[in-house]
Amino acid sequence: MSKKVIRVSVSEAAKLFGVSTKSIREAIKKQEIKYVVVQGRYKIHFESLVEWSQKTPARLMKRDRDGIGQYVNQWRIRNKLYSPSWKLADDK
Repeated sequence: MSKKVIRVSVSEAAKLFGVSTKSIREAIKKQEIKYVVVQGRYKIHFESLVEWSQKTPARLMKRDRDGIGQYVNQWRIRNKLYSPSWKLADDK
């Protein structure tokens, strides 16, 4: 079974991780993140973007304060009835 690759644009990446588009383009230039060019536009490999965001404390802080990390507490499932069971997930 092949793994589905998620790709995002430069502007989407910047919004998701709380950084500027300039920071994303700089990371592309330094080859710190994986990407492909589709119709003249960068499409960034999401998994490499997550890894890149975790390399420095400043990026982690920006991600958690201004990016996707600010919503984590809102996503937590508080009702144990609907909370995922890791035992069920491991059996599959």
